Amino acid sequence: MKIVLAFDSYKGCLTAEEACCAAEEGVRRAGFCGEVVRVPLSDGGEGLVQCFLRMGKAREVRVKVHGPLMDEVEAVYAISADGKTAYMEMASACGLTLVPPERRNVMEATTYGLGEMMLDALHRGVRHVVLGIGGSATCDGGQGMLLALGLLDEEGGALLQPLRRRRRRRLTDVVDVGRPTSTMSVLTVACDVDNPLYGKEGAAYVFAPQKGATAEQVKELDARLRTFAKETEEKGIATSDDAFHPGAGAAGGLGYALLTYLGAELKCGIEVVMEASGFDKALEGADVVLTGEGCSDEQTTHGKVAAGVLEKARKRGVKTVLMSGQIKDKEALKAFGFDRLYGINDSDERPLEVLMQPEVAEENIRQACQRMMEEGV
Repeated sequence: MKIVLAFDSYKGCLTAEEACCAAEEGVRRAGFCGEVVRVPLSDGGEGLVQCFLRMGKAREVRVKVHGPLMDEVEAVYAISADGKTAYMEMASACGLTLVPPERRNVMEATTYGLGEMMLDALHRGVRHVVLGIGGSATCDGGQGMLLALGLLDEEGGALLQPLRRRRRRRLTDVVDVGRPTSTMSVLTVACDVDNPLYGKEGAAYVFAPQKGATAEQVKELDARLRTFAKETEEKGIATSDDAFHPGAGAAGGLGYALLTYLGAELKCGIEVVMEASGFDKALEGADVVLTGEGCSDEQTTHGKVAAGVLEKARKRGVKTVLMSGQIKDKEALKAFGFDRLYGINDSDERPLEVLMQPEVAEENIRQACQRMMEEGV
């Protein structure tokens, strides 16, 4: 029997790797002596860089950049062994966790540091960037990033000359970056939302309140994004359809800037990570795959790690067990196709702050996996 462990992080508690290790310990505790393969995953947001580092496919790079409120922060990304590909998380430069709750100001927060991180990679010879854009503190439409790259002036006016639509833009075609050693020819964006740039389902209305915006500020932010899109269209850089491209509203509208100014390819985050991790190969000959996250609900079925794992496993006829910190919408998740559901804290009545302690969560995963094996997978 072969078991594959393919967990996402339990956010604020365990990394994907820690969850996988605890699960293997629980499986072994039940006396299982067969093959266990650990494949820690990410949906393209938090944990993307660490995911690639754990695979042994890249080395860590640290660089000083400007954070969301222009304070200096140390951003971390990774560069592949051949030096041609960089793996980044925008949250490392402009993420919500970089700003204490009492200082959060989505009206002023900027993606400038992301542009600086991308320039650093260019100077190191990178040609391909894989970028996760979850967890932002911003709603600037990516204008801060474009300013850092030299693609906007201080007043927000585009410096790009109109380019033929659908031609892939290369960064050094349009900006002097101090003679970098390479041209970034491919930009792959790992994105797990499909919201448009503006409107009731757009970046401001859906995500800005989570970043501290009031109702009036949401309206102003949405108006800013509309104006930015109009100016971009007038320059011939985008069409009116681009603002409604799935994912244009991701990370406070950063998806739009990446798509239109840099010719990025927006892909489902879990697909990007699975392809790089060799997940299909790990599934070969497997009998069951365990996956999970901090909290699973109906949203899990929309591009999250567990949904991606289930889709791959189902095609191979491999049973899929969902094992998360908390499981809501159980009927919807069963209908979606998970063979079994386990909430690791279901029988633990201690307060949430206790359950969120890493050592507690690890032990509860071990016990749930042991129980699953003893009940029969």
